[in-house]
Amino acid sequence: MPARRMPARRVAATVAALGSLPLALTALTATPAAAHGSMGDPVSRVSQCYAEGPESPESAACKAAVAAGGTQALYDWNGIRIGDAGGRHRRLIPDGKLCSANNAQFKGLDLARADWPATSVRSGSHTFKYRVTAPHKGTFKVYLTKSGYDPAKPLAWSDLDLKNPVATSTDPAATGGFYTFSGTLPERSGRHLLYAVWQRSDSPEAFYSCSDVSFGGGDSAAGGTAPAPTASAPTKEQIDAGNDKSTIEHHGHGDNDPSTSAEPAGAPESVAPNRPKAAEVAPNRPKAAGATENLAETGGDSSTTYLAIGGAAALALGASALFLSARRRAVSGGRHGR
Repeated sequence: MPARRMPARRVAATVAALGSLPLALTALTATPAAAHGSMGDPVSRVSQCYAEGPESPESAACKAAVAAGGTQALYDWNGIRIGDAGGRHRRLIPDGKLCSANNAQFKGLDLARADWPATSVRSGSHTFKYRVTAPHKGTFKVYLTKSGYDPAKPLAWSDLDLKNPVATSTDPAATGGFYTFSGTLPERSGRHLLYAVWQRSDSPEAFYSCSDVSFGGGDSAAGGTAPAPTASAPTKEQIDAGNDKSTIEHHGHGDNDPSTSAEPAGAPESVAPNRPKAAEVAPNRPKAAGATENLAETGGDSSTTYLAIGGAAALALGASALFLSARRRAVSGGRHGR
């Protein structure tokens, strides 16, 4: 007895379902994930000002930052980033704009003043805590300003001891909303600044923060008339309270532990346009070829999305061809069976 042929309508439905599955999977895998955060100890400038209250900050420095850049920058405290950094931090961020990562939204954080609230520290071992709202694989590097640093002048790359980071950590554990890792602070006195760079290895995205510190705790503000205010990080309650005014995508990952075994991204030589957008929901949009040379093997580059879309298109075309072929066979079989 000859095998019964599947009705044309059933063939069409089956092929359509199979054809749509790769497209659905592609849409899921091609969507970039967000990752955000800022240094919590020593507390970063943006975190400090957010803790004071974006609408009515207490310190003169934070008031000046709001006057220069507005309150939204503080509600977006965990979004000082460059989506296509790929290790090219010094190439993409000019002198005088390190604390904002050359993002105009955060320009108030670049103000050169000696009265930024500071965290008291000592030379020797130090435990760094990085507040994270979406953990991902990557490497943290923290740099300290050199002896003779003048906080009343715009921060330049040459002010940092780039050859000797005070802390380097790849894929530290994330617990309680913080990445925690150890470092060593060299001998210094008075006011200095710690510059933290978090370069993801599963994406070219990088995050930046400036933390004002005081060695010895006895330094004074500009003019030497009064000590600078003591810095304090925002509480989880304060962070949660401001989420509705933030334009940053959190994804609710703040207390999750990231997976491990990633390799840090390097520093490609090519230069791509700097287009930091802290309020961008999808932070790692595709960019020009050649802009992501050094990504971890566990990650992907800008071509990943295009390849996925191209693959999906090919699968859709194949499914269409299969559908037409099956329909012809079904119709032909129907004619012969009459």
